[in-house]
Amino acid sequence: MIEVLQEFRHPFGIVTKSANVLRDLDVLKEMAELGLVKVAISVTTLDGRLARAMEPRASTPMKRLSALEILAKAGIPTVVMMGPIIPGLNDSEIENILKAARNAGAREAGYTMLRLPLEVKDLFKDWLEKEYPDRAAKVMSLVKSVRGGAENDPNFGTRMSGQGPYAWTIGRRFQLGCQRLGLNTSRLILRTDLFQRPPQKGEQMRLI
Repeated sequence: MIEVLQEFRHPFGIVTKSANVLRDLDVLKEMAELGLVKVAISVTTLDGRLARAMEPRASTPMKRLSALEILAKAGIPTVVMMGPIIPGLNDSEIENILKAARNAGAREAGYTMLRLPLEVKDLFKDWLEKEYPDRAAKVMSLVKSVRGGAENDPNFGTRMSGQGPYAWTIGRRFQLGCQRLGLNTSRLILRTDLFQRPPQKGEQMRLI
């Protein structure tokens, strides 16, 4: 798919938790030289135990940071995504994750608050009770505090960042952390002027 996008100079972004993005480093580097790509890697925690419990089949935090560094050194614009932020579980790591990502070469950063729609809600609560029984009640109380007293908020505009004092504090900490580290000083806008229209059905193929 990436090779097709490259052929027609179609801009794109990648958001991933996997260091396997490096398998396409050569193509990504060529696309980056034309201003057609940036890569966001999600770093949810630097805590090895929490990472194994929460994302057991994803790349480890250190591998993700290493991938960020390799991408950045290859000239590929990189973004760190902290998602999801789970109140009372990994929100204490905001500043450390931002610093580690900046040191690895990230230029931009973003976050999302934990969302618990539909079946995800029960799966998360079961996981939380199993892995962190001593903190489960506190975490769910904080989750409700950033969702207007509910366990989920589907509304556009608040569902990604939450609402209320605790959500405001998280957002402010993230903003100040980015400012101190020089993240998000500018947002890369991918080029669209290089796009080459694919041949349409019935059209004569190009000779060259």
